[in-house]
Amino acid sequence: MTKEVYRSANGKTVDMGALRLQNERVRAVGNMRVNARGDEINDNNEVIRTRNEQVESDYKRQANMPRPSSKNHGDI
Repeated sequence: MTKEVYRSANGKTVDMGALRLQNERVRAVGNMRVNARGDEINDNNEVIRTRNEQVESDYKRQANMPRPSSKNHGDI
C-alpha cells in the first residue's frame, strides 16, 4: 500500500499509487507512441522497446561520444 491516498472534492478516497500501477500498460495520451511506463509501443499496443532498454542505449551512446579537448578552450 502506498502513501498516495487522496480525498476527492466529493469526499471519496483515491489511491493514486494503485491507480498508476493498474494503468501502467495503457497507451499514454499524446503522439509519442509510449505507454504510461514509458515503453515504446506499436499501433497494437505491443511493447517494442522497454524504458530500461531505451535508457541503456542512450547511456551507451553518450558514453561513447568523444569529449572535447581542453587545449582549444584557452586560446581565445
